[in-house]
Amino acid sequence: MTWLIQLFNQDSAPHAILIISLVISTGLVLGRFNIAGIRLGIAGVLFSGLIFGHFDLTINPEVMHFLREFGLILFVYAIGLQVGPSFVSSFFKYGIKLNGMAAAVVISGALIAVAISVIGDIPMPVAVGLFSGATTNTPALAAAQQVLGGLPRIDAETMKMPGLGYAVAYPFGIVGIILAMLLIKRVFNIEIAAEAESFAQNQQEQAQIPVSEDLIVENPNINGLTLAQIPFFESMSVVVTRILHLGETNVNVARPDSVLGIGDTIRVVGEHEQLKRLKIVIGPQAEINLDEIAQNLRTKRLVVTNKAAINQSIGDLCLRYGVTISRVHRPDVEFTPTSAVHVQFGDEVMVVGNQDALNNIEKALGNSLEELAHPQIMPIFIGITLGVILGSLPLYLPGIPSALKLGMAGGPLLVAIMLSRIGNWGTMTWHLPKSSNIILKDIGIVLFLACVGLHSGDEFVNTLLNGDGFYWMACATLITLLPLLIVALIARLVVKLNYLSLCGLLAGSMTDPPALAYANSLHPSAAVSIAYATVYPMVTILRILSAQLIIVLVN
Repeated sequence: MTWLIQLFNQDSAPHAILIISLVISTGLVLGRFNIAGIRLGIAGVLFSGLIFGHFDLTINPEVMHFLREFGLILFVYAIGLQVGPSFVSSFFKYGIKLNGMAAAVVISGALIAVAISVIGDIPMPVAVGLFSGATTNTPALAAAQQVLGGLPRIDAETMKMPGLGYAVAYPFGIVGIILAMLLIKRVFNIEIAAEAESFAQNQQEQAQIPVSEDLIVENPNINGLTLAQIPFFESMSVVVTRILHLGETNVNVARPDSVLGIGDTIRVVGEHEQLKRLKIVIGPQAEINLDEIAQNLRTKRLVVTNKAAINQSIGDLCLRYGVTISRVHRPDVEFTPTSAVHVQFGDEVMVVGNQDALNNIEKALGNSLEELAHPQIMPIFIGITLGVILGSLPLYLPGIPSALKLGMAGGPLLVAIMLSRIGNWGTMTWHLPKSSNIILKDIGIVLFLACVGLHSGDEFVNTLLNGDGFYWMACATLITLLPLLIVALIARLVVKLNYLSLCGLLAGSMTDPPALAYANSLHPSAAVSIAYATVYPMVTILRILSAQLIIVLVN
C-alpha cells in the first residue's frame, strides 16, 4: 500500500491526473444530488475541488495553472462556436426588446456588485466572484480569474478570492431566480394557461415559417414566360417547386426554364404573408392538392456533408440535377432560399424531384450523418491558435495607463464567434457537431472549475465560518434578486411581456439551466425556451465582458 500513499502525496504527472480525475468525477456525482428540487449540476466540480483543497489533496501549482488556462480556452472557444451563428440573428430577428431587458439585468447586476464592493467594504476580486456566483455564470468567473491573473502585484491569496465569492453566492443564485419567478406570479395573480394561450395566438399571427400552397395561374401577363423571366418570385423569396400543366396528368419539377401557362397549377413555398400577396399576381388557391396526384415526384431532406458541395449556389444545384430546393434549415433558422444562396456544411435542405434526380443530388451533397458527426480536428486548433494570439495582443486605451489584453477568455471567444459566422473556408469547415461541442465545452469547464476549487479550498471553510462568508452571501442575494425583480416589473407593467416569455428571459439572463428547467415545468408551451434561446448568446458574451471590465476599470 506504500505505493498508493506515495501516488496521493508525491508530486508527479500520475498524481496530478489522479487528483484532477477524482475531483471532476466526485464533483459530477455531487452535482446530481437533488436538494429541494435543486441540483448544483456541473458547479458541483467546484465544490468538490474546495473539499479536496481543504484537506490539502492538491496538485503542483504550475500544472494547476496550465490546466485551468487550457480548460478555460476549450470552454470559451466551444461557447463561441455555439452562440456565434445565432448571435446577430437572435438579437435583431427575434427580439431587440428581450435582449435589451436581458442586458439590463446583466449591467444592473454588475453595477450592484461594484456598489457593494465600494459601500460594503468588500474586496473587488471577491465582489466579481459574487457577481459570477449570484448570477450562476461560470464563464464570468473564468474571465475574471484570467484578467485578474494578468494584473501587476496580484498574489496567490488574491487569486483565490473570486472562487471563494463564487462558491458562497452560487447556491442562492439558483434559488433566487426561481424565487423571482414565483414573486412575479403572485404579485400579478398570473394564470399560466391563459398566458400560454395568449402566446400561442401571438405566435400564429407572426409566424414566418415557410409554408406551401397550390395556386392556379390566371394572370395573362405571365402567360408563356419561364420562371426565370418572372422577377417577383426571387424578390419575394418564394420558390416554385412543382407544376401541373393544364390538360396534363403528370406533375413536373419546376425549373428556371419551365414555362407557365394560363390554367397551370403551381406549388409555391414561402412565408405566409408573401404567399397571400402572391395570390394577387398569380391567381387563386387550387382545389386540387399536387401532393395527392404527384406520383412521379418525391420529397427528401438531405444534409450537406460533401466538401465538394460547400459554397455551391442553390440555383446551380437545381439546374445541374433537375430538382427544386424549397427550404434550407440551419441552426436556429429555416428559410426559403433564393437561387443565389450558397449551401454550407451541415445545411439540411428539402429537395423535390423524381427518384433518379434525388439519388444523383444525394450523392453530390453527401448526406452522410457519420461525416456530420465527425468533427474536423485541424480547424479547432487553428481557431485556438488565432484566439491565443488575439488574446495576447496588447491594447492601449485612452485614460488607462497599462495595456489591456482580451486574454484567454476574450481572444478565443471572439475568434470562435467570427469563424462560426464564416462557416466554411474552402473545404475546411468551422462547424462543430453539437455532441462534439458539448464534449469540448464540458471538458474545458470541469478542468477549470476543478483547478479553481483546488486553489481556493484551503481558505473556503475558514472564510465561511470564521470570516465574512455569510456577510458576502447576504450581499450576493442583492446581486441576484434586485436586477431580476426590477426588470420583471418593467417587463410586465410597461412592455406587457407574456409571463412564460418573462420566465425564459429571467432564466436566460442568468444563463441558468436549473431555472430554465423549472420554468419549462410550468407549461409545455415553447414560450420559455424561445425567450431563453433568444437572449442566451448576447447574455453569455455580455457577462464575460462585464466581469472583465469590473476587474480592469475598478481595480
